[in-house]
Amino acid sequence: MLELVIAVAIISIILKISLPRMQTTLLNYRLGSAASSVSSAIQQTRYLAIQSGCYYTIAFSSTSTTYQVQGQASSGTPPVCSSSFTNVGGATSWASGGGVSIATSTTLEFGPTGIVGVPPSPATNPLTPCSPTCTLQLTNGNATRTISTSGVGYVKVTAP
Repeated sequence: MLELVIAVAIISIILKISLPRMQTTLLNYRLGSAASSVSSAIQQTRYLAIQSGCYYTIAFSSTSTTYQVQGQASSGTPPVCSSSFTNVGGATSWASGGGVSIATSTTLEFGPTGIVGVPPSPATNPLTPCSPTCTLQLTNGNATRTISTSGVGYVKVTAP
């Protein structure tokens, strides 16, 4: 019986030591996954703008782990872009699980030539590109990932 109690005590000690490390690893995995999701969403929205020939925006919310894409509708022959933006689908989550947040709400605007800027820039005027980059910061409390988007749409994820 004494051997069983000692074995259980040793296993309990090992679990108490390893549990915080496993939680940190899980949070870091979620942070990396969220950074990948955000950078993919930025690239996809830029491609939508290029493909349609109209302006698009993507808005990341700091109060929730979602983003919303909006675009100008095109109609007619030759296609003409409307002056207003409408939602493209619903709000989409960029985080798997909890523990990851974005530092500040950020909106990026994409022109039909692939240029990336920050509103407010009227869709009828040329965008002022991100100079040198537009950045978003994701954090899990322990680590941070910075997502930088250049004015021509190059997206880079860095871990400071």
